[in-house]
Amino acid sequence: MGELIFIGLGLDSEEDISLRGLKAAEAADEVFLEAYTSLMPHLDIARLEELIGKRITRLSRRQMEEEMDYVLREARSKRIAILCPGDPFVATTHIALRIEAEKQGIKTKVINNASIISAVTSATGLQSYKLGRTVTLTFPQMGSIPETVYDVTKDNLAMGLHTLILLEIDVEGRRYLRIDEAVELLRALENRRKEGIFTEDRLIVGLARLGSEDMIVKADILARLKLYDFGLPPHSLLVPGRLHFMEKEALKILASAPDEALRGA
Repeated sequence: MGELIFIGLGLDSEEDISLRGLKAAEAADEVFLEAYTSLMPHLDIARLEELIGKRITRLSRRQMEEEMDYVLREARSKRIAILCPGDPFVATTHIALRIEAEKQGIKTKVINNASIISAVTSATGLQSYKLGRTVTLTFPQMGSIPETVYDVTKDNLAMGLHTLILLEIDVEGRRYLRIDEAVELLRALENRRKEGIFTEDRLIVGLARLGSEDMIVKADILARLKLYDFGLPPHSLLVPGRLHFMEKEALKILASAPDEALRGA
């Protein structure tokens, strides 16, 4: 009987794969890399192939969808490994494949790794149990900015919870929403809604390349955040809810938050 193994690669480079994940990939008959849900800033696929000792087949979104039957067919008699940036099921894309495999009697396994969800609390010092619903800010569609990010942040703030805002990543199209662009989109939403969610004095944390040696974590008010150079993607934002005094101290030390930005937070 075969097996389908989903292996998390972590956040930054081929060096982030766990020892358990490496051993599982080495023992696999075929190794695929899902290469479209996230961006690992310093991933060297050739080096990863050297570590694993096998050729890695990259799968685009289209290939992942169209070749699902091939992957399942192979997994009936072979050990198939799918390498996933971050933690395998933080991006919901792959759950359909796992469910279908289990329905067909194919054993599945998940080897976890760090994701943006776990890394954000380590990077900022904010308390993980106060993270509310996560939301993605996307590029404008047909000239319109989707308002989901506004509604989710509003609901989280009402409960005193923090909001992680993922900025859209289009790996195949090589488009990555950056913090300065995101700030302008949030301003436009505030001008439209006028409910006081993304005001100019709203405390926000900018996050770039979490998990990397060159990651940047910077907290400031919305009006000033776009003035900072966060460098290359991936970028994210975090809107703090009600802050414990230790969280305020953490943002000062870990994210260089100005005192005036923390007043009233």
